Amino acid sequence: MDWTASAGRFLGSAVALLLVGAGAWGAGAGTAAASPAQATVGTDSGPAVLWAAPDGHGSACAAHTPCSLDTAQGQVRKLEGGGSPSGVRVELTDGTYRLARTWQFGAQDSGTPGHPVVWEAAPGAHPVISGATRVTGWQQKGSTGVWSARVPRDSATRQLYVGGKEAPVTQATPAALHFTGDWSGSATGYVLAKDPTARAWFAALTPAQLARVEFDYPAGNGAWTDSRCGVAGMSGTTLTMDQPCWRNVTDIASFSQGTGGLPSMSTSQMPATIQNAPGLLAPGQWYLDSGDTGGSADTLYYTPAAGQKMSSLDVELPRLERLVQGAGSLAHPLHDLTFSGLRFSYATWNAPSLPTGFADVQSNLHRTGETNQGLCTFSDPAGSCPWGALTQPLANVSFSGASRVTLTANRFVDLGGAGLSFMYGGTHNVVDGNEFTAIASTAVSLGCTYDPTPTRTPAAVIEANCTPDPGLVRGDTVGDNEILDHTTVSDNVIHDVGTDYRSACGITLLFSRHTSITHNEVYDLPYTGITAGVIQGHVDEADHPQNSTNVNADNTISDNLIFDVMQVLDDGGAIYMEGHQTQYVNAADGTLDPVTTLANGLHVTGNVVYNDGSRYEAFYDDAGSEWIGFSGNVEFHPLAAIGAQGGCSSTGHFWVTGNWFADPAGNYLCNGPVDSHVSGNTAIPASPGPGDLPEAVLAKAGVTAAHRSLAGGVPLHTSYVSAPAPVAAGSGTDEVLVAGAGFSPTTPVYFGGRLASDVRFVSAGFLLATVPAGADGTDVTVGPYVPRPAITTPAGGSTGLGASITVAGTGVAGDSVAVSDTSGGGCTATAGSDGTWSCALSGAADGPHTLTAVQTSRDGVASKASSAVLVYVGTPSAAARVNDTDPSIAYSGWDYSNGRGYGDLDDDLHYATTDGSSLASTFIGTGVVVFGEEYTDQGDISVSIDGGPATVVDTVPADGARHTDVPVYSSGTLSAGVHTVVVTKLSGSYATFDGIEVDNAAAR
Repeated sequence: MDWTASAGRFLGSAVALLLVGAGAWGAGAGTAAASPAQATVGTDSGPAVLWAAPDGHGSACAAHTPCSLDTAQGQVRKLEGGGSPSGVRVELTDGTYRLARTWQFGAQDSGTPGHPVVWEAAPGAHPVISGATRVTGWQQKGSTGVWSARVPRDSATRQLYVGGKEAPVTQATPAALHFTGDWSGSATGYVLAKDPTARAWFAALTPAQLARVEFDYPAGNGAWTDSRCGVAGMSGTTLTMDQPCWRNVTDIASFSQGTGGLPSMSTSQMPATIQNAPGLLAPGQWYLDSGDTGGSADTLYYTPAAGQKMSSLDVELPRLERLVQGAGSLAHPLHDLTFSGLRFSYATWNAPSLPTGFADVQSNLHRTGETNQGLCTFSDPAGSCPWGALTQPLANVSFSGASRVTLTANRFVDLGGAGLSFMYGGTHNVVDGNEFTAIASTAVSLGCTYDPTPTRTPAAVIEANCTPDPGLVRGDTVGDNEILDHTTVSDNVIHDVGTDYRSACGITLLFSRHTSITHNEVYDLPYTGITAGVIQGHVDEADHPQNSTNVNADNTISDNLIFDVMQVLDDGGAIYMEGHQTQYVNAADGTLDPVTTLANGLHVTGNVVYNDGSRYEAFYDDAGSEWIGFSGNVEFHPLAAIGAQGGCSSTGHFWVTGNWFADPAGNYLCNGPVDSHVSGNTAIPASPGPGDLPEAVLAKAGVTAAHRSLAGGVPLHTSYVSAPAPVAAGSGTDEVLVAGAGFSPTTPVYFGGRLASDVRFVSAGFLLATVPAGADGTDVTVGPYVPRPAITTPAGGSTGLGASITVAGTGVAGDSVAVSDTSGGGCTATAGSDGTWSCALSGAADGPHTLTAVQTSRDGVASKASSAVLVYVGTPSAAARVNDTDPSIAYSGWDYSNGRGYGDLDDDLHYATTDGSSLASTFIGTGVVVFGEEYTDQGDISVSIDGGPATVVDTVPADGARHTDVPVYSSGTLSAGVHTVVVTKLSGSYATFDGIEVDNAAAR
């Protein structure tokens, strides 16, 4: 192998330390001894120690003359092949290790039981394993604000990382491009004859540019999906889409005995965003011109965001997809290997750019073959087998045929696929004490979609789909030995993943036994927190429970802290389950033994979940789920939710006991289970206070004390603050419960700017803070107190502003205030000695803008103190229609439907089935009209403006006929300015919402 070296920083005395013992330096553990002159050979008293550096050279691999990763790996193989009695350790010094190709590990890289080969950070070092090229040589293109740089020929990536963060590729909404949206669909794509603006825009692209354009369809194939398809070309007014992606999104094969729909998207569905075209470049976005103009290099374009200077930006262009790959076979596994204290970053995953696209089915599993992929014998004609054999996201760090592999104290950050995966016959692997963040897909994936029953699936099918190299495992005898077994995923912090493929889960568990997912913190996700048995149950339910079986047994999901999930998509949960979760056990008389069978089932215990953004259950045992025990869990949700536990078309055998739930348990919306035993649970408030929750359960959930530095080292995040409650009856002292992430025993809490009288550290996710006498107990700041930056405009958030907007406000003297605009512009100001500041935004396009001010302290620490105003640039139209999919509308408890064919605006609408479901939209104008449907299965809704008295509206028509896209409420004339309309379902089976019309009398 050949790794390209970079100019890494060489540690002096830190590198010269010889490590003894098995401490993980990346976690701050270990013991130092005298420095040797060369690499040491293992003895009975300790392992052999080698040193590597980004600019390492030679073969010594000693402290003062470290070698490259390639050379170190060769030395490890020699030492292990020579029977090193105590294992080998490789210390990686500081810097970035830029890999020229995948860092591969095989059986020859193994250690021995009890003496693993260890690849770890040297003392005080933070080595980065990178699959990217750093982009330099930037040149500005005239006065456009666009910069360009030459990059290697045939560069291919779906991600670019700027200043340590993923930058979005060029993109815009159809509305921002002034498309009318009147597109008609077909089996091959769209006809744009009725949208001349869109037709002209696409026609202006070269064929190569057009072939790179991609459409995004959030909720296109169900509220839980986010499909993407590329454009193939254009002829006349016809826009042809990539195949097979378009068929797999719009024409999914039907299947028999389905329990839970896998719907097709309407061919006329408009994309939410149009991406990856050069003309869309906006501040903070990039575009890669790959081979369009010939020559020996490609060109990368980037427009700096407000406040960025190209001369000081670190721009990383990923080149590798597989960053680290460990692969063995069942006969000759990779084993006894440890990675510790490393950062795995800057890799991509390019398959979604192929004509197969990203035809989302569930939890990032997608179709890349025929429209009946994975439908097995349940479709006509039959699809690929086994049932649910869908394509998985590529993992940037992956292991197969591997046992006793440990990853601890690492960081998986800025990755374009899944973070980490284990599959194919892995046993006793451990993922402990790592951070996973800024990952495009799921953080951790366990198992393979092609091996639910490895003794019945042809070995060639498993080998071809569950391993990176079928030839490597060709000699294996595949049976129960292929089952992923005894995997531990513990004490990890997983947050802000699913950044690109939003149906990603934090942890995806497919098929395995004796898996323990415990003490993890999972939060800030667009979809589900932890899922088990994806897609497996979609042909099973109580009436036909044995259509699809799998090997799952003896798995546990325990003591995890899961919150702020389901923030974008719907129809998922904090913990979501499908399909069989046990192997049946019979008693001596041949009948089923329910006690032993449940004991071997899935155990969901001691988890604390809250702020689940879905309207469905937090503990969601859905299609075909069976043999699950729920005990000792806590669930609360301040907003409306259907239930704490339940599902749809479940098979049954659930025991739900000894939990603390704010919402109902045993809630099944359709095709109820065989049995559901719900008893002994404690009802708690939807917005619980300090005394409403079992403190011992809160303290135990999430990362344990041994990994407190990890849990307290993530960015401070406050998710929930309770109302003040008396510490004791008659005490006169109030206390609040604070929930979030990144807390430590020294995290301060302020009430109205006054320090809390006392802060009790419960865990990295919970604090109990005492309100000082006379302080406002509802004005809570967690972390350093920074006064909120006030923001105003000359028009005070009204209409008719020019293209140059002066923004002013007050803050903290010396601090900087960054103002961002939803259209991509921005400006930065510094508060003067009197705390006042102002800056100007220029070139703002006509239309509504949300201006957000975020204050940063003078030492560079960003605070969460922010404020926002809504303004309108230019003269607003007399009436502007806003569809129900507009991002300005905030939903709670509503679902989405498209392609009904009833005449809805854009053939889609939102609907609610639960009373109390509400939506809110803030607008600038002098009036608003609410649109929806009138039909006999609907009832009353209430509409309120600016928090005023609600108007009750009956949406049942007098003539009994269905009326779609009709005004159901009109506000009348309002004062010119900013207003908020709130719509709430009161009665009936359904409430519907098809958008609003914003009126402006001043523009008439």
